[in-house]
Amino acid sequence: MKPSISTFSTSFLLLILLVIGCKKENNRETSTDAATTTKTKEQYPKNPLSEDFKKYWYAGDAEITSYKLEQARYGEIRDGHAVLIYVTEPFLPKEQVKANGSNPENISVLKLNATKKFLTGIYPYSIMSSTFYPVYDNQHAIKTSLSVQEWCGHVYSQLNNREKFEFTSHSYFEGEADQSFSMDKTILENEIWNKIRVNPKNLPLGDISVVPSLEFIRLRHQELKAYKAKGNISSKDGITSYSLSYPELERTLTINFTSDFPNSIESWTEEFKSGFGPNAKSMMTSASKIKTLKTAYWGQNENKNQILRDSLGL
Repeated sequence: MKPSISTFSTSFLLLILLVIGCKKENNRETSTDAATTTKTKEQYPKNPLSEDFKKYWYAGDAEITSYKLEQARYGEIRDGHAVLIYVTEPFLPKEQVKANGSNPENISVLKLNATKKFLTGIYPYSIMSSTFYPVYDNQHAIKTSLSVQEWCGHVYSQLNNREKFEFTSHSYFEGEADQSFSMDKTILENEIWNKIRVNPKNLPLGDISVVPSLEFIRLRHQELKAYKAKGNISSKDGITSYSLSYPELERTLTINFTSDFPNSIESWTEEFKSGFGPNAKSMMTSASKIKTLKTAYWGQNENKNQILRDSLGL
């Protein structure tokens, strides 16, 4: 028996309704995706950069500043030197490394490479941290890392800013060894040093939650987590002082910088308890500025360029 014309008509009508329904559903999904994408883009609005900022930080060189360092370690003060190297560069948000080429997805960051070198008796310490902070001051540091080398061994740790903060660490100490975990996002002490140079008016104040510097966590063998802290700022005679105090850690970091742009870091102090238990005593690490150079150091790698280290007091 052949199907009737009415049967064909009914089937055809159902097919048309089904197609239309699918298209509407697809359009709904597409709209949702678009809204999500828009929301993601709007999540990190870009703050405008001043002309002074562009002229200073996009001149094709780096800012290198040397400091006389007095490092508290093992209950004594150790003489040494520190260097802060600031430079802007394009950063890949997914891979979280420096971009080799131009890409619309690149994020412009102000990178800080901070180094310390000092002796503890017969053996040397070498410490370096790297922090990559968006110049638009619209999110946490995208990545920060730390390496420490001394004759007992060496350690490396890294924190990546993804859906959460992802932390990895490798150490020769029992109980630390290899670690990998994620944590909720909050203020990073490491990013404060970049934020001062990008937008000091937006420094966190009052009662806040802060992850201490990776260097402090490593040297004091503390748990990496957010601690209660208090941010305070004051200015006098052209110098602004920003401090972070951690009651639980009995530690206060104070960074002194010029109140006017480019907000150069002149000195800093770190007060904390050295040692453990009842015999721990309060000590202070301090650093004071020696010299600043604005130069493209990566191209100055010939023997004749060593004279530049002399000018930095290194």
